[in-house]
Amino acid sequence: MKAIEVIELNISERKLKILQLLQQAGNVRVTELSTLLGVTDETIRKDLDSLSEIGKLQRTHGGALPLPEVPMLAPHLEREQTHAELKKEIAEIALRQIQPHDTIAMDGSTTVSYLAKIMPDIPLTVVTNSMKTAFELSTREHIHIISVGGIFLRQSFSFHGSLTERILKEYHVHKAFLSCTGLHADRGFSDSNEAHASVKKRMIEIADDVYYLLDSSKLGVKDLIQIASIQSHVNVITDSSADPAIMEQLADSGVRWIKE
Repeated sequence: MKAIEVIELNISERKLKILQLLQQAGNVRVTELSTLLGVTDETIRKDLDSLSEIGKLQRTHGGALPLPEVPMLAPHLEREQTHAELKKEIAEIALRQIQPHDTIAMDGSTTVSYLAKIMPDIPLTVVTNSMKTAFELSTREHIHIISVGGIFLRQSFSFHGSLTERILKEYHVHKAFLSCTGLHADRGFSDSNEAHASVKKRMIEIADDVYYLLDSSKLGVKDLIQIASIQSHVNVITDSSADPAIMEQLADSGVRWIKE
């Protein structure tokens, strides 16, 4: 058997070599890398974690994979204007679910950004991964804003990735306000973008109550990445043009419609 030639590299060179090997092989394993690069398994794990945090690869149990290709999003400003009147209607209903001194999470969706636009200056704590929402609320003196960093996605003006999710895990909120691209009786809540879906999942985990803000075009839709199944008494806010038949089907599956 041919002996494995050990490569001696400094930290930067080692990380670059890991990325090169990942590109060539399509996946890498901790044990194989530690042998090839002449360092401990723990050192390789730290290298992989570091590369994951800056968005260079996807960590797996025992190794790493290349990052999945992220579906292209329309720019945030373009999506913000799509169904704008419906989103404003939804935001007005969502606002009535918020009480002074609530702690809330708000994702980076355009529908939730409309909620930020009309938020009054009342005592609240808002945890958000959205730069747009944080900027919008910055003029409210009584709202304490916790902006969660990570990998910045320009098309949504928001932060995502393992660092974002790890920071969110440290918090607990009374209510989370989210949106997604699909809600179906069988599929549950889903989204077209994996990075967005992962952050939404984390926000759901840290919240006592979750409110999905979905315009009627998203009802009855199955999209690429499942966020959550429909659980009993899930809160969903939609607009007045929603199909009653679809709403009834979703209500039978456990959706609780918030109308005022």
